[in-house]
Amino acid sequence: MTSLPGASVLVRTWFGDDSAWESLVVEVQTPSLSADVLREQQSDGAIVSFLADETTLTNADHPILAVWVLSSSDEDPTEQRPFRVAPFELWSVENNINLGNIDWEDFTSSVEGDDVFRGF
Repeated sequence: MTSLPGASVLVRTWFGDDSAWESLVVEVQTPSLSADVLREQQSDGAIVSFLADETTLTNADHPILAVWVLSSSDEDPTEQRPFRVAPFELWSVENNINLGNIDWEDFTSSVEGDDVFRGF
């Protein structure tokens, strides 16, 4: 198995629609997210990573699956349940989780009825 980088990643797990993937990549590359700044401040690796699965690429809103990836014996893994995030809010989850500004539970308790976080 290939090792993943220490920074957060967006992983494509469904390959049924290349144009949907290309559109999603454009959507998540917002000017407000600076990967270099995050790398400087997050030296121990990522806490959250993102999956672009079949649901992401076939749903018109492209809800990306956010997954807690930091292993810790202190945390109950059920408390970091995955949730989906709208592409325009991906930067918020990435920045705030990896920098420790907002807790995972703040995001999971703010998802809408369809389990997608669209902002506070």
